[in-house]
Amino acid sequence: MDLGLDGKVAMVAAASSGLGLATAEELANEGCRISVCGRDPGRLERAVGRLRSTGAEVLA
Repeated sequence: MDLGLDGKVAMVAAASSGLGLATAEELANEGCRISVCGRDPGRLERAVGRLRSTGAEVLA
C-alpha cells in the first residue's frame, strides 16, 4: 500500500510493543522516519533495534 508518506516524520507513542510497535513498523515500511516513545526503556530499546534492523530511521 502506498499512502504517500515517504520522507515524512511520524511520532508513535506506546511503541515498545503491541499496536504501537506494529504501527511504527507499518509507517517505516511506508518510508516514514519514526520517532517513538514508551514507558519501559529496555522494551523500547528492543523495539528500536527491531525497527532499525529493517532499515528504518528511528529516534527514541
